[in-house]
Amino acid sequence: MVHRSFSRFLLVVPLVLVALVAVACLVPGQAKAQEEGTFPITIDHAFGTTTIPEQPERVATVAWANHEVPLALGVVPVGFAAAGFGDDDGDGVLPWVSARLDELGAGVPALFDEGDGIDFEAVAATAPDVILAAYSGLSQADYDTLSLIAPVVAYPEAPWSTDWREMIRLNSAGMGMVAEGEALIDEIEAQIAMRVADYPELDGKTAMFITHLDPTDLSLVRFYTGNDTRVKFFDDLGLRTPESVEQVTREGQFSGEVSAEQIDIFNDVDIFVSYGGAALLEPLTTNPLASRMRAVANGSVVMLGNSPVATAANPTPLSITWVLDDYLEMLAEAARKAE
Repeated sequence: MVHRSFSRFLLVVPLVLVALVAVACLVPGQAKAQEEGTFPITIDHAFGTTTIPEQPERVATVAWANHEVPLALGVVPVGFAAAGFGDDDGDGVLPWVSARLDELGAGVPALFDEGDGIDFEAVAATAPDVILAAYSGLSQADYDTLSLIAPVVAYPEAPWSTDWREMIRLNSAGMGMVAEGEALIDEIEAQIAMRVADYPELDGKTAMFITHLDPTDLSLVRFYTGNDTRVKFFDDLGLRTPESVEQVTREGQFSGEVSAEQIDIFNDVDIFVSYGGAALLEPLTTNPLASRMRAVANGSVVMLGNSPVATAANPTPLSITWVLDDYLEMLAEAARKAE
């Protein structure tokens, strides 16, 4: 049953929580859904199992980029999270999302302000039939509360580790659009392959994505691990994760750090990618320790700044092809310096 008023949820909390406890005891696994057109659909995820009884008509999404799946499939959500990074004009909608809404002849739906966490009342006000959150950092408490509003499609294993393909598979399954989701994956893969073919210099190069560099304190190098979606995207582009990063990656973690004294272990890295711009690059190249890294010494560093490319380096269904040419050119320029 789909509930339409958040205040009514409070009346049924005891009964629903009993059901949630039972669901949470199930073993998480990969997404499972029946063939399109058959309901109910059952999806396994990190918090248990979600059953969607019938074709959803009103789709809401929370967290980063989940709304791009229904939009790519021609479905306008009743609400989604406002963009908090890379939103140049401050309207809460990234350019590739705005362009897709225009293509569909749709206005901007309700935007959820998630600056202080999920706005449950705002989500409930949209009266959704399903809530998509395959790529997210939902806590158990978040999931429990959202489940009082509508069935929730959560991440399959760990927070913020769902790659773009699995995001599409899970969220499309939650809408009863399994076949369309697979077709979308095939289309994006074909577009990536076509464009990557123009950059043979990337093939086999190693790349490392640095999460944060403080120009006033370079005592630590923080980076995304092979579990992170940004790093997984390197594989799509013909790049490899260096052994050094794999060796210092802890199971289940999507970020890590090492002290600057250990910086020599990253000499197997051909290309460094990071956020920020020239203000950060200059201290990196003059620091006695950081400047010894082969990629830095060669100038094989991609600084993404705060541009749309920086936002889309974390690949999502609509952003990939929007900025792919620019991203590939930046990576290829760094790769040529590494040769």
